[in-house]
Amino acid sequence: MSILVGRKAPDFTAAAVLGNGEISSHFQLSEMIKNKYAILFFYPLDFTFVCPSELIALNKRIKEFDQRNTVIIGVSIDSQFTHSAWRKTPLNHGGIGLIHYPLVADVDHYITQVYGVEHPTAHIALRAAFIIDKQGIVRSQLVNDLSIGRNIDEMIRLVDALQFHEANGEVCPAGWKQGDKAIKPTEAGIADFLATSSEKL
Repeated sequence: MSILVGRKAPDFTAAAVLGNGEISSHFQLSEMIKNKYAILFFYPLDFTFVCPSELIALNKRIKEFDQRNTVIIGVSIDSQFTHSAWRKTPLNHGGIGLIHYPLVADVDHYITQVYGVEHPTAHIALRAAFIIDKQGIVRSQLVNDLSIGRNIDEMIRLVDALQFHEANGEVCPAGWKQGDKAIKPTEAGIADFLATSSEKL
């Protein structure tokens, strides 16, 4: 397991199904995320159980990510052809429908391994998500085991916190969300925050 927070997100080029349904043989991460924030979203396998719920939940919030200048990229070890078939499968038959973000084919497991999220015995991707800033630096890393689905709204909250900090210089306390009080990173700032807001923690 690698800790990539604070480091440049490893670049890669691979086949992918794009958000418009086209298949690209040379999808490049660095090109996709240039001057944007990104969620790099690993999941175990197409046509499984928890995975479609996560990918559909992401797609339902795509406008919220767009408003935050944030792109979504899904990655699993399935081929681009399996990704395409899954997109074309109706929801009531276990498909994900026509989602609007790319799904990358990591058939040789290179991406999963370079990001350090390959399951030690199943050799598929763990449920991992990396939040990447506009400079290509990983700012958050979330990893769940195979049976534990993720909270997409928490990813939106983390993007909000990152962008708030970049814009204001203040730091975000536990559970912070847009509109909440943040902390000036000084002794006086934390003293003021705890005096006025500790009961809400």
